[in-house]
Amino acid sequence: PTDQQPHAPMTPAPVPALVASLLLAAACSPSSAFSPPTPLVTKSRSLSSSSSPPPSSSSSSSSRSSSLFATVEKPSTSSPSGPSSAATVAAVPKLAQRWRKSTKQLATLGPASSTKEMIEKLFLAGADVFRLNFSHGSQEQKLELLQLIREVEEKYSHPIAVLGDLQGPKLRVGEFSNPNGEYLEQGATFRLDLDEAKGDGRRVQLPHPEIIEASEVGHVLLVDDGKVKLTVSKKGEGYLDCTVEVGGKISNRKGVNTPDSVLEISPLTPKDRSDLEYMLGIGVDWVALSFVQRPGDIEEIRSLIDEKLPPGQFKPSVMAKIEKPSCFQGDSLERIVELCDGIMVARGDLGVECAPEDVPLLQKEIIDTSRSMGKPVVVATQMLESMIESPTPTRAEASDVATAIYDGADAIMLSAESAAGKYPEESVAMQQRIINRVESDPHYKKMLHQNDPDPDATPTDAIIVAARQIARTIRAKAIVTFTLRGSTVLRATKARPSVPILAITPFKETSRQLAMSWGVYPELPSSGSYGYIEEEDMFDYDSPMTLEMEEANDDFDMVLRNACRAALKKGLVSDPNDLLVVTAGIPFGTPGAANVIRVVPAAGPSCWDGVCRAD
Repeated sequence: PTDQQPHAPMTPAPVPALVASLLLAAACSPSSAFSPPTPLVTKSRSLSSSSSPPPSSSSSSSSRSSSLFATVEKPSTSSPSGPSSAATVAAVPKLAQRWRKSTKQLATLGPASSTKEMIEKLFLAGADVFRLNFSHGSQEQKLELLQLIREVEEKYSHPIAVLGDLQGPKLRVGEFSNPNGEYLEQGATFRLDLDEAKGDGRRVQLPHPEIIEASEVGHVLLVDDGKVKLTVSKKGEGYLDCTVEVGGKISNRKGVNTPDSVLEISPLTPKDRSDLEYMLGIGVDWVALSFVQRPGDIEEIRSLIDEKLPPGQFKPSVMAKIEKPSCFQGDSLERIVELCDGIMVARGDLGVECAPEDVPLLQKEIIDTSRSMGKPVVVATQMLESMIESPTPTRAEASDVATAIYDGADAIMLSAESAAGKYPEESVAMQQRIINRVESDPHYKKMLHQNDPDPDATPTDAIIVAARQIARTIRAKAIVTFTLRGSTVLRATKARPSVPILAITPFKETSRQLAMSWGVYPELPSSGSYGYIEEEDMFDYDSPMTLEMEEANDDFDMVLRNACRAALKKGLVSDPNDLLVVTAGIPFGTPGAANVIRVVPAAGPSCWDGVCRAD
């Protein structure tokens, strides 16, 4: 185009039906696995207006495309030797079904999944977050696993979160003279005391004075995951006399649960403090705190993180594991959720200390409370327990996983299934199949929006609500949110929008932390940039007061082009006219700010309705 022709029509014809069907089949085939994407690097500010077609996406790196499109030949009805016309479509990467889901998946790593090959298989099968359980193995082993995860992340240019799970206090009885333990008869009296002498059929040591101090007559103590139930009948100096309500065998070092007592102990043991400091040094993205009893426990670990965080290291997010009945006393749950960054419904201990019929209701309460505050919530424990030994789950387990998804959980987790089971890959793939099936159910969206939280009276929430409405009205393919620390993205996903949220951030650590959240497709950035751009075009987003930042504010098109490239790379758009709803905060570098909405076609901000501006 000349100076007298500011706009030039887009030359390509609509995408042929055959091409579209092939793209859809490649994107949605459950058996396909996506290949590592090549970052799209371009200095182009508009589509090429020349009559020659743009280069194919299969071109060598030395001749990178200057547009967002690849040439696809139209099926020709003429003879093979005859001429053929070309259509230009978005270069959709080869994708797996894992991208067609909103609910995220956590997989615990262990002996069955400690190689790079298996970690890669679990990632391709659907795992978004890997859990490192510090209850087992050495710290050095956890570092090796983290390094393998980062290699897989680099290979696929997709952020993968790493969650370090602290063991927490382990409350156990002492040892017995009989190595096989003792059988306690129902109705018998049994003493728990501080005496270090080995136990017998009448007593055993309980080396936790906090339990004796906190227990009162009538309180229940559960031994060995509730197999033996004791009720306190008498309390004295350094001992508890208990009546055996449910008899059974009790042996060395069996665990003790205290559902009726709030213990005056820290959730962080000396081992946990050592493990936490190690986690901060190696750079985990999330830290899960066990044995949370009260809001003050979250304040304690946050204070310790601030104290021990190495200089220059990114602060990890804190996840509270809800597994004690005391979390539901008064407003404790709301305060715990408010203080932490995420919640785990730890149904193992929760199911021991609470009545089984109460656990599903508590699960829903935790999920609703977390959603209302915009905090990601994970449902964990025994989701596909039978797949430790079997290649298929029970129907009850499949229903349990589906229920967590219908409830609106951000993520679901596997423990021993992926860590020590015979079928780790199949377990992750099964969860993904259940996710896809539930999310395709029309009832799912209805149930999901029954408890939509009200937006806050802030400009950011107003922008988010508007973006969601615009996306629904124009049938946009995604909402693109530029974010520094992820707060705007978390507020956007709170109401579960009908389209994916593409999160673009200059910090890899933020993109990894957002991998936990429902419906969020985080982009793994080049260092210090909003997307993949040439180094000389890169702005310093860490320093909002710089001259470069002022120039960036005047060139919002630059970040919009990065948004289009990222959506293309994720496979969220497949046609030049696909629309994106973009939210951002100007000036850039202002955490939590969202004050701009822009509707942009996949072709880029210089194009609209088939017409592109020449720069």
